[in-house]
Amino acid sequence: MGRQRSIHEVEARIKSHDWVNGQYRLIVLAAPDTVLDCRPGQFFHLLCPQTDRFQPYFRRPMSIYSYDREKGELAFLYKVAGAGTSAMAELETGDTLNIVGPIGQAFEIKPEWQRPLLLARGVGLATLAPLARECASLGRSLTVICSARSPELLMSTELFRHYGAEVITVTDAEGNSGVESLTGLIEGLIASRGIDAFFTCGSARLTRMLQDIGSRHGIGGQVALEQHMACGIGMCHACVWPFRRADGAVNLRVCREGPVFDLQEAM
Repeated sequence: MGRQRSIHEVEARIKSHDWVNGQYRLIVLAAPDTVLDCRPGQFFHLLCPQTDRFQPYFRRPMSIYSYDREKGELAFLYKVAGAGTSAMAELETGDTLNIVGPIGQAFEIKPEWQRPLLLARGVGLATLAPLARECASLGRSLTVICSARSPELLMSTELFRHYGAEVITVTDAEGNSGVESLTGLIEGLIASRGIDAFFTCGSARLTRMLQDIGSRHGIGGQVALEQHMACGIGMCHACVWPFRRADGAVNLRVCREGPVFDLQEAM
């Protein structure tokens, strides 16, 4: 487990807040240095506003999409779905947003992992974007598979290419995003590119697939889990999830012991 960085609560001013497509928005905040000591895979707990139409009660956990200490910026890519994110979508440039973080354990890129594969679907792409940047800074040979329901919902492909990744896109609409198709694709990448690590977020189905492939080929990796939370700091135990350990199954808090876990341990 990595070092637990300091967690802070701040009011951050919104610098921009734009639609990326018909379902997702990108919010960029002006953030102080105190909350920009971030690592890939960590998240913030956001206090969504109360509006005439929406009255969310609990904070919403949201993975970091990008952070820039020089610019003093922190960004989140999110899907507008329930009451919390719908209320958040009504915020405008110049408004403030109360955030708590950074929270949780980050991804770890082990020295022996030189040719990692990142597999993400939907909003899981946001979680893996900072990891791609770190892989690039470490000189890793990176492959990214982006999955979505349809081509218009694919996101961050140009960002991943900017980090030097070979980017492959698959969608439900094109019929190439199922487990069988992806298994064949990844088996081919292992043979042709020497993939030696898996990182994923956004789909339990794809996590199980990578576990199976990893077991067959002796390839390790990590998964960032998405889970409903109340406190976000380990006190309420609302986000507990079962994991495999050598001495049997254990229940761990996604917010505190995670959200990043060993790929093979996730159940």
